[in-house]
Amino acid sequence: MEAACESQLAAWRRKLLRALPRLSVVLALAAGLALRLWMLKRYFLVDVDSLIYGELAKNLLQHGCYGLVGLGGALGPSLIRLPGYPLFLALCFRVFGMENYASAAWSQIALELAGCLLLAGFTRRIAPAKFVHGAAHCTLWLAALCPFTAIYAAEPLTESPTLFMLALAMWSAAVFCERPGWSAALSFTFAVTYTALLRPDGALAAIALAPALMICVRRETSAEVGTGDQVPAYRGRLLRMAAVCALLAILPFTAWTWRNWQAFQVFQPLAPRYANDPGQDTYPGWQRWIKSWCLDFACTYDVYWAVPGEPLDLNKLPSRAFDSAAQYEETAELADDYNDRDEAKDIVPDVDERFGKLADERIAAHPVRYYLWLPLGRVADMWLRPRVENLYDDLDWWVYGKHPAETRVSWAYAGLNLLYLLLAMAGLWLRPRFWRSMLAYMLLRSAMLMTVEAPEARYTLECFPMIFALSGVSLYRLTYWVLESVLKAKASVGRA
Repeated sequence: MEAACESQLAAWRRKLLRALPRLSVVLALAAGLALRLWMLKRYFLVDVDSLIYGELAKNLLQHGCYGLVGLGGALGPSLIRLPGYPLFLALCFRVFGMENYASAAWSQIALELAGCLLLAGFTRRIAPAKFVHGAAHCTLWLAALCPFTAIYAAEPLTESPTLFMLALAMWSAAVFCERPGWSAALSFTFAVTYTALLRPDGALAAIALAPALMICVRRETSAEVGTGDQVPAYRGRLLRMAAVCALLAILPFTAWTWRNWQAFQVFQPLAPRYANDPGQDTYPGWQRWIKSWCLDFACTYDVYWAVPGEPLDLNKLPSRAFDSAAQYEETAELADDYNDRDEAKDIVPDVDERFGKLADERIAAHPVRYYLWLPLGRVADMWLRPRVENLYDDLDWWVYGKHPAETRVSWAYAGLNLLYLLLAMAGLWLRPRFWRSMLAYMLLRSAMLMTVEAPEARYTLECFPMIFALSGVSLYRLTYWVLESVLKAKASVGRA
């Protein structure tokens, strides 16, 4: 009787152990869904960028024109945004109702949770064999419960679809390296292509990941087919696959470039740097002057986003915006001319030219600051700043006496962000498969961000799929090491 009971208990334990991984997945997805629903209820926002994307989608559906309504009330073509996200919104509007931005947020929640599963699958394929399943579950939990990415599911912007496409690209690349085939190749092609259609910098995903696919194929060709007569045929199949995928990736941008040439007689294969249609002012002098002192998100919010359109408040400029008393006076005079000359608060050409001359003076006096220290500082701000830009907190989050609760939340966010980065660095040190590609993507993106005038923490958000995967590997390795040490310590005590 006792033997039968022990056998039944052992069977139950085996069933429980088999059910635990599934339970972990269900709980992680449920927790991720709950977090995103809370974010949706509390922080849902349709901002200016969302409305621009929505107008492009609406005009495409109602008038067959990918364009915006101008100052005169006439609808005209536009190229200020790539068509990836407007097409996504157009699909949501078609299915759930015109200008139903909430449907986009709900769709983004589903995409983000699906992306978490894809990242877990990617980690399971790249982690060391001993840690495969545990690392995948750690990645799933880290991705599902990350508030930095979850909050963007509640906003109709490109971030959430981009994160999903990056996860799909990473998963497809890992699957392709295990067994090259058409499904994985086409899935990877679709992911990196649509990532670039969402945001111009999305092309970095293909640049970072595609070389890893070629290296994997070259390394595993002989293992798959030996060295006999099959090798040329196998390589020919891969070359045909690569040619088809390259053609499919180029086609959307060829069509976009042709459309822009037909509409505007300009060569524009992506989107303009300053999101302007041909003929619109970009204020190069103003941009250069901003770049000569702007260092953090407070500058971006208070000054860069405000001008043109609002008064230029000299009190909001940091001390590093002036190298001397004479330069302060010159800047004050420029600000007065801008504020007083035009009720519409536009930067007229002569004011922009004077901003440019002031910037050239500052650059000539401190070239290392302009070309090295400020770009590095802006990138550091984008990586390390507390990611509370969507929480309606004050920009001076560090002033505890002014708002203690917000300061505590900001420091908690900063600590959590740093924890993710440290875990990712540890993951790089463990060197799982694809670590070079993930590092290359983050370095390429950081190098690109050094050219940005006005930093925003969300610009580094696209690196978080890589951070989740690397953190999952290192977190489980750390957990395994701790448990192993505890068990060894208990065993040694028992022997003693």
